[in-house]
Amino acid sequence: MTARYLQSERLLERALHTIPLGSQTFSKSKTQYPYGVSPYFIEKGLGSRVWDADGNEYIDFVNGLGAVLLGYRDPDVDEAVKRQMESGVSFSLPHRLEMQVAEKLTELIPCAEMVRFGKNGSDATAGAVRLARAYTSRERVAVCGYHGWQDWYIGSTARHLGVPQAVRELTHPFVFNRLDTLEQLFRDYPAEFAAVILEPMNTTEPTPEFLHGIQALCRKHGTVLIFDETVTGFRYDIGGAQRLFGVTPDLATFGKGMGNGYPISAIVGKREIMMVMEDIFFSFTFGGETLSLAAALATLRKLETYPVVSTIQRLGRRIMDGIRSMIGLYGLESVLTVSGNPAWSFLGIRDSGRYSSWEIKTFFLQEMLARGILILGSHNMSYSHTEEDAARLLLAYDEVLQELETALIRGDLEKRLRCKPLEPLFRVR
Repeated sequence: MTARYLQSERLLERALHTIPLGSQTFSKSKTQYPYGVSPYFIEKGLGSRVWDADGNEYIDFVNGLGAVLLGYRDPDVDEAVKRQMESGVSFSLPHRLEMQVAEKLTELIPCAEMVRFGKNGSDATAGAVRLARAYTSRERVAVCGYHGWQDWYIGSTARHLGVPQAVRELTHPFVFNRLDTLEQLFRDYPAEFAAVILEPMNTTEPTPEFLHGIQALCRKHGTVLIFDETVTGFRYDIGGAQRLFGVTPDLATFGKGMGNGYPISAIVGKREIMMVMEDIFFSFTFGGETLSLAAALATLRKLETYPVVSTIQRLGRRIMDGIRSMIGLYGLESVLTVSGNPAWSFLGIRDSGRYSSWEIKTFFLQEMLARGILILGSHNMSYSHTEEDAARLLLAYDEVLQELETALIRGDLEKRLRCKPLEPLFRVR
């Protein structure tokens, strides 16, 4: 076992006896972090910092996979949750918070006329697809992006084990910024698509004609347009990517940062479609759980009151520009790229010579973690990140990319690894 991560590795060994992969979430599991040079358990967080089970401190650029928008233990969110806890958590009838949060969402989001809550992004996307199928009396769905673990979507990916073939055949991927690939699907299956669901942006910004073109195609073919804003919602713009890009879908799904780490998601959309919720079954015992609703209301109010989005965008842009500059400085343009939105940007890693992208990523993670940066390859910004945090991140990048350049030139990357390389994994995007 490694001295720096001794307690984490002991906890992982113990957890693997009772939990597959040792984690409830694939992207937080041992598949993502190279053994021997990584923490596996976090004990606490505050602001932009987390501390692992061994007491090591990190600036966190994973932020609960994007769920933490304001920062860990945000005082306004925590206070709202504590106040609500004194009244109760789950009741036998609805609490007024359900209505208050729904009203706030309809104020902020262009397409939102009515709202239903879930707990995860997967709840919301699966509910939106069921709603679209009921509304249109059709079954096929066109997808672009990552939309969760449910059968209707995951069956179209490499992780389809356990999904019936009949379900898999109803979901059809198309290519982002390639409107022709969606047009072809409509030609192949005329009058059969219930919904087109996509992330309005992830690694690549949409071309001016792409989102408008999808909207026009959906209207022409009587298909429900769904934006999956689980990540983009409240990060790109307070009204979501739909407000930023000026395209209003029929339905949209939100989650992650909506409750600053508390489990809550939402389907929002046009009244005519949302009213079909009364006929389908989309129901949760904990759908109206009040602590998450209180957290969501406090988060949304803070987004209205403070420069959350503009601060995240400004710091995120500084980080993207700084990394691009260093990639050029160290001649790594053929190996590394930076893409995405400043609030949610990505480091792309390619094969280089005899080294695979996985070996290079392993080295990158090993060195960044050793420098107190918790990262997976994206930069999930929160309002708690400071100019100093950005400077620390860029300093770590400067040191690591300089070492990477030397390792690739000398051909000794494998000698610099203190662990086994990561293995190829299911990619969600």
